Amino acid sequence: MSNPLVDRRHLDLLLHDMFDAGALCRYPRFAEHSREVFDATIDVALQIAEQKFAPHNRKSDLNEPRMVDGKVELIPEIEDALNAFNEAGFMAIYADAEDGGMQMPFLITSACDALFAAANASTPAYPLLARAAANLLAVYGSAEQKRLYMRPIVEGRYYGTMCLSEPQAGSSLADIKTTATPQDDGSYRITGSKMWISAGDHEMGENIIHLVLAKIAGAPPGVKGISLFIVPRFRVEADGSRGVRNDVLLAGLNHKMGQRGSVNTFLKFGENDDCVGHLVGQPHQGLAYMFHMMNEERIGVGMGAVQQGHAGYLYALQYARERRQGRHPDQRDPTAPMLPIIEHADVRRMLLQQRCYVEGAQALGLYAAALVDHAHEGEQPLRGESGQLLELLTPVVKAWSSDYCLKANELAVQVLGGYGYTREYPVEQNYRDNRINPIHEGTNGIQALDLLGRKAMQDGGAALNLLFQRISETCRGAIEDEALAAHAAALTDATRLLGATTRKAGADMAGGAARAVLANAHWYMQLFGHVCIGWMWLWQTLAARRKAANDASLADFAAGKLAACRFFFATELPQIQHWANLVQTVDRSALDASPESF
Repeated sequence: MSNPLVDRRHLDLLLHDMFDAGALCRYPRFAEHSREVFDATIDVALQIAEQKFAPHNRKSDLNEPRMVDGKVELIPEIEDALNAFNEAGFMAIYADAEDGGMQMPFLITSACDALFAAANASTPAYPLLARAAANLLAVYGSAEQKRLYMRPIVEGRYYGTMCLSEPQAGSSLADIKTTATPQDDGSYRITGSKMWISAGDHEMGENIIHLVLAKIAGAPPGVKGISLFIVPRFRVEADGSRGVRNDVLLAGLNHKMGQRGSVNTFLKFGENDDCVGHLVGQPHQGLAYMFHMMNEERIGVGMGAVQQGHAGYLYALQYARERRQGRHPDQRDPTAPMLPIIEHADVRRMLLQQRCYVEGAQALGLYAAALVDHAHEGEQPLRGESGQLLELLTPVVKAWSSDYCLKANELAVQVLGGYGYTREYPVEQNYRDNRINPIHEGTNGIQALDLLGRKAMQDGGAALNLLFQRISETCRGAIEDEALAAHAAALTDATRLLGATTRKAGADMAGGAARAVLANAHWYMQLFGHVCIGWMWLWQTLAARRKAANDASLADFAAGKLAACRFFFATELPQIQHWANLVQTVDRSALDASPESF
């Protein structure tokens, strides 16, 4: 059985019928492109994903990176795939043309990245982290820093990382201990250690550019005292040539449950008091700069989670169509032919549940990617509104998607039964590879705290009101469709419930109950996410039905969307009432369980 990467009809529906990718070409930055160029770029990405990334997915899982004589040893297929990736221009896909980039929209960039992630969860980590570092330097780096460090990444010669966490400080960045000491030449001496650094050391490319958070002596306490530094693995001379090895030591590798092909490292800086770093931007602004990188990475994490869930779903669907077992409950003849298991209602339930999660989350993730383009390139008021919506939805894209697409992977294993639990079938690896996504780039608990404690209430709830307006526009269109009218009404009620719950939580926090309210942030995230996914399902089903009305060949495709939409509104959306009750009544059961009581 092959392992399909994408349903192109679904992807085209999202990109063109919902988010109107071609209309992005009206912005000057994308004026040289067209829908045909976008589609051709996606075609190339799919070809490379299928031919270069997918074939070594299992091999890299079984042959994880090793540390040999102080160096990282990878299977050679990883570098081969990245060479093809770079030669096709995908490292430079988002960069400005003047920097050697393709200057593609973030929406198309995200769609291409999704195909690589579907083919292989591990290998894309190397170029995508590098590209994120280049994007940060493009915004905050000096002209000299762009020339020496950003441009070689765009060219595919250098790789890059983000170095935030430390052994004693994972998500609590206020407690980092890495220090930066000013030198007479304007550089800094970096001293400290960083843990969980993906792609932190390898022999691919000419250099690795580490973006390191550290504190300058005398800096304010907490996160306000954090600065950002460029710390290259090899120092770079003024003419751009590679210099001597910097004092960056590979201290060890972390051996992971999944995504084993992407090396994860423990790095030490300045063990010999000779680690040179260069300040990015202004002192004490490092966390703000890094969040520029992390916010895009969080959309990427959400989309990566979606793609592992989607890959598992597509494989389970294909398996269910081919695997024969059992008969219908009312069939008494044991000699009757066995049925494809997709004929069994409970298998269909599991497939529909997976589809609801992965196709709904994929729509939300690509919607957020489109918001990035409108927020950067659009005119007012669209630019400002898109930025507000993006800020609000980013934690949802990251957290809801990684929670529920992991559930989709669990269901895919269940569809395959005992075979799904074995390494001979890909769904068990999909699950393991996806398990990191609720953890990294800010745990999902932190995302929920950020959503309820800050973003939903920000500017008097302005972004939330914008979201409700967008949802209302979809509902007004769907209510004219007899098959969708009841779902439109249910989604309207759901937005009212979310609004009322948010106002109640805000009032309770203002009244001094912030700790108790935020103890229920997880439930608020589930409520918020389900409302957003309900919106995505109503929107994409409406778009599919309108498209099928003009193209009879899409009738089954539109019917499938309607079936999944009905399933979501029947089985998933009603759960929000329970979550809303927990938030509105300020449930204290977790908060009041003392550490001693466990």
